[in-house]
Amino acid sequence: MVTARRCSRPACKHPAVYTLTYVYRDSTAVLGPLAAYVEPHCYDLCSAHADRLTAPRGWDVVRLPVESAPPEADDLEALANAVREAALPPPGEPVGQGVEVGRRGHLRVLRSSPDAPDRLR
Repeated sequence: MVTARRCSRPACKHPAVYTLTYVYRDSTAVLGPLAAYVEPHCYDLCSAHADRLTAPRGWDVVRLPVESAPPEADDLEALANAVREAALPPPGEPVGQGVEVGRRGHLRVLRSSPDAPDRLR
């Protein structure tokens, strides 16, 4: 038996219509159509809670339109391709040209790899 997903807000029994996702790197809250699958760190909201949504100070809220028809397979494939393309490093950015010798938090210390051309000569 398949049950409809409910709003993630405590004590709310209304059906979910939207999915809320936070993009921490961009300080953005994205409120869009209900996701096809339940994802961790995403919140399903009913229309009443979605309408009253506010973001933390300094954050932006992006509200995507909710369509009544489910997305076409071509739309999903185009979205997946766009995400893959966005994840690629920009052209000309060095990738894999060093050996990690230390780390502090999210910062890494890299030494040029032995087979990399010496640029100081």
